[in-house]
Amino acid sequence: MTNQIEITTPRLILKSITPAIIHELFNTKSEEEIKSYFGYAEAYDYYKIMHEKGMETHRISMFYFLLIDKESGSPIGECGFHSWNTTHNRSEVFYYMKDENSKQKGYMTEALKAVLKFGFTTLGLHRIEALIAAENEASLRLLLRYGFSKEGTMREDYVVNGKNEDSDCYSLLKWEWERNYSE
Repeated sequence: MTNQIEITTPRLILKSITPAIIHELFNTKSEEEIKSYFGYAEAYDYYKIMHEKGMETHRISMFYFLLIDKESGSPIGECGFHSWNTTHNRSEVFYYMKDENSKQKGYMTEALKAVLKFGFTTLGLHRIEALIAAENEASLRLLLRYGFSKEGTMREDYVVNGKNEDSDCYSLLKWEWERNYSE
């Protein structure tokens, strides 16, 4: 696979997903192989649109990881960076657990630790941002665990079920991460 990167944590294998990898999958694999790769059928249509319509510009890209449970070998979620601004060394982090049975078991805490390290040390990020709904307490606890600071509220910037909703903006700077979390 094109420039495939794998990071291992105690319970997870983090398999990189980039625009080049998505293009390679759609240019060389069958629909069933792609669905199997991502671990759920809905992924096919989502990634097909990305493949066909594009995912990056001359300075904005993405780099994230498929979270694979070591014990089962199955994909259970995603974590990484979208809106990666390579000119200004910043990106928005996102995370998603697709497997309901894997929630509230510390997998995302484990994955985010490795993803933050990768972002600051390998991608050369200086700033990592996170946008969350104010009522998303689990996400807030995760961000605070790694030292993210609230910067404010972005009013009606996110559409959920056809309705514009607010997002709270948090950030972590490289020097803050190095001082407190970089092991």
